[in-house]
Order: sequence, then C-alpha cells, then structure tokens
Amino acid sequence: MVILYDRFNLPEDVYEVIFATKQQAIVGKLLINYLKENEGEITKTEMSFFATSLHEGEYFTDGKVVGINAKKVKFSYNKRQFYDRILTPMKSMGLITYDLYKKTYKLSECFNKELIRIGLLWLRELRKPALNLKIKK
Repeated sequence: MVILYDRFNLPEDVYEVIFATKQQAIVGKLLINYLKENEGEITKTEMSFFATSLHEGEYFTDGKVVGINAKKVKFSYNKRQFYDRILTPMKSMGLITYDLYKKTYKLSECFNKELIRIGLLWLRELRKPALNLKIKK
C-alpha cells in the first residue's frame, strides 16, 4: 500500500492518512476499536464474525464516527473488500500482526517502527554525495 500525504494539510485522524476513502477509514477505525475491546487480540473466527457482521449490516456505530449528526448509524461493508482493502493492508503496514501458531490477530507497534526506519533511510540518502552525471553533448 502506498501512503501519499500533504504535510501542510495533514488530517488529525491517522485513518484518513492511511486509507484512500472515508468509508475505508471508518471500517479501519471500527476494526481497531473491536480489537481494543477484546484486549488487543482476536482469533481468526472472531475476525470472520466481525467481517460477516459488517457485510450483513449488523454493525451499529455512533454517528460521530461516520460524521453524521445521529445517535446510532447502521453500517455495512463488503466482506471480500474488507479482507482486500482493510485487513491485508493493515497487516502489511504493521498495524496488525497475525500469529500463525495461535491463529490470532493482534494490534502492533510495527507501523511506528517502520515509519521511523523510512525516516532514517531518507536521512541516509540526504547525506550521500552527489552523483557525477554528465550531459552528453
């Protein structure tokens, strides 16, 4: 996944930086909240239950999360798109890790560590000497 951002117009919500659409940001936020409610770790079955509940429109959330002035909002998201556009990118970025032995999904700090590593790579690139490129005449 590629994260493109404008440092002068950085949103307050990290989900809006990570995801391309508002709907994806909301689903990502709901997933992280679900993980937090379950002490930061859920089984594969619980993840499937969460995805199925979203798909069937059984998930209700506060209107403020969606950006609407309402107490409760019914929210749905396609199950296949959830795995392709939400869970897989979150795993590859290091927001969530999957333990193959315990078969659980867990919140992770790897995202922060990788962004620090990217920053260090950029600092290393800045300190390299200029390449001696010549224009052919």
